Amino acid sequence: MSQTVLIVDDSLTVRMDLAEAFQAAGFSPLLCATGADAREALSRVNPDVIILDIVLPDVDGVDLLEEIRRSPAGMRAVVVILSSEAEVGDRIRGLRTGADEYVGKPYDIAYLLAKVQELLRSRQSGATGGTTILVIDDSATFREALRTAFESAGHRVLTAATGEEGLRVAGAARPDAIVVDGVLPGIDGATVVRRIRLDAVLRDVPCLLLTASEDAGAELRALDAGADTFVRKEEDLDVILARLTAVLRRATVRARGDAETQSLLGPKKILAVDDSVTYLHELSDALTGEGYDVVMARSGEEAIELLAVQTVDCILLDLIMPGLGGRETCRRIKAAPIVRDVPLILLTALENREAMIQGLAAGADDYISKSSDFEVLRARVRAQIRRKQFEDENRRIREELLRKELEAAEARAARELAETRAILVEELERKNKELEAFSYSVSHDLRAPLRSIDGFSKALLEDCAEQLNPRAQDYLRRVRAAAQRMGELIDDLLELSRVGRADLRRRHTSLSEIAHSVAGELRKSDPGRQVEIEVRDALTADADKRLMRVVLENLIGNSWKFTVNVPDARIEFGSDPDGNEFYVRDNGAGFDMAYADKLFRPFQRLHSDAAFPGTGIGLATVHRIVDRHGGRIWAEGAVGAGATFYFTVPPIRPERLGINLGPIISQTSPDGVGQRATR
Repeated sequence: MSQTVLIVDDSLTVRMDLAEAFQAAGFSPLLCATGADAREALSRVNPDVIILDIVLPDVDGVDLLEEIRRSPAGMRAVVVILSSEAEVGDRIRGLRTGADEYVGKPYDIAYLLAKVQELLRSRQSGATGGTTILVIDDSATFREALRTAFESAGHRVLTAATGEEGLRVAGAARPDAIVVDGVLPGIDGATVVRRIRLDAVLRDVPCLLLTASEDAGAELRALDAGADTFVRKEEDLDVILARLTAVLRRATVRARGDAETQSLLGPKKILAVDDSVTYLHELSDALTGEGYDVVMARSGEEAIELLAVQTVDCILLDLIMPGLGGRETCRRIKAAPIVRDVPLILLTALENREAMIQGLAAGADDYISKSSDFEVLRARVRAQIRRKQFEDENRRIREELLRKELEAAEARAARELAETRAILVEELERKNKELEAFSYSVSHDLRAPLRSIDGFSKALLEDCAEQLNPRAQDYLRRVRAAAQRMGELIDDLLELSRVGRADLRRRHTSLSEIAHSVAGELRKSDPGRQVEIEVRDALTADADKRLMRVVLENLIGNSWKFTVNVPDARIEFGSDPDGNEFYVRDNGAGFDMAYADKLFRPFQRLHSDAAFPGTGIGLATVHRIVDRHGGRIWAEGAVGAGATFYFTVPPIRPERLGINLGPIISQTSPDGVGQRATR
């Protein structure tokens, strides 16, 4: 689909000239003579480009621009002001109001087209779409035939009738491929290809050279010029399209829309600063013929004010001016970070060596004497712009190399960190296994001596009670109590070790059923107690059923124990409305929240053993089980106001973990009864 250009100018000649040029470039022009016509057109269409005259019969162009930038139809369009107003103030006002470019009349239509295409390319650099093909041929009939064939293949097509115009379009639009006729008015196709290959930005663009010549050496000359392939014009269009597709497929992928490096062949803007209006116009005439757009400023102050809003590619600065002189203007420009890299050439009628040294010392990039022969000046301007491009390209390459070095260093650091982490994890796992094995071994080996101590103490009390005085019997009872407490501690340590080593067998588990079972066992163990236990139905989780029983035995068992002194004891097991957080709540002794961080540490107890017996292992076991399920556990409470323990059990995500749940679901494990532990 062609792009729309809205042309607003009261001159019929200008409107028709622009319409013809933009239509030939593939745009759909829409013409308006007044601001009222422009407003009406913007109510119907959203143009891609707006060419706007500053002087209109019914409205000031800058005021209309402000309206355009506030309207939905014009806020994203590329706007170029085209005006004969030469005052720097008008240019600054237009650019500050929102214009993307300001081109003075009389204009160079090739420059204007190239600038619009460059602005569109930079605006749409992130957009995706088909490839862009530039066709350069002086035959309008053959150009249109190629355009139709290429567009039918899904390509966007730009055209040019001469080699010079083609180079300007290539520099502005940066096409994906160029199809160029070998014989053209002005520079020929081979020269076009050579200049493309010399440009740092365009050198990788594939070039297909066409010719109607039957000369056997034509192909060799084309390839020698740098063309990627060679096709005779009498070939069928399908053959040309096939050749184009082949070179596009082989083409090196280039970064499009690179704002750092500008093509030498693209549109260039020169700022000329001189207090002599006559000389400014002479400079403008000399440089406009080379395809440059010349912006004129009559003082150093105007130049500095203009550079704040207008981007230029080169500055020509008179050395001797009233007010802010050339050297001071040069120093100020080179001190500004935004424009310090713009090439600056000092111009002067002075021939002495001291003036040249002072000018270069002020920061100028070159120094040239004023003359009526502008050939040397044009060559110096080209050289400075070329130097700037090479510097930009070198800087881009250095930055790219630095970026790659940084990425490589980051990758190395990440790899070393991962290797170090893997070693530490492996070492930690080994230590944990050793610690668990040691804990299990110690706990298991301690059982036999404790059984002997408890057994023989019991035998003494039963068989030799008559021979023992009351004090000795009391000692034996204390020995037995200590042995039994030690046995409970060993059992809890074994349970803690077991839950750390056991394989998780997660499946859909009813937590409500487990809670009902635990509550029933507690009532059987202490039938004299009257405790209201409420268990919400249908609470489920993807969890190891045996380990979840250990969790609920500890949490509900703790609530049973810590409500022993409460007349109307109440225990509740439930969850939040979404079923993501489970909780066990009681109205028992509670705890001080200042010590909540100690609850889940082994052997940490917040109550005395005389008030509430326990080992301090139970909540550490619960924490380890919940953690192994990928969840978390925390508690809230107050002294004398009960406590609530919350925990989560995230669901299994097979698509993320890469786990086949079939075998796991089919497995069963017997329900285990763990020891009730205390907090």
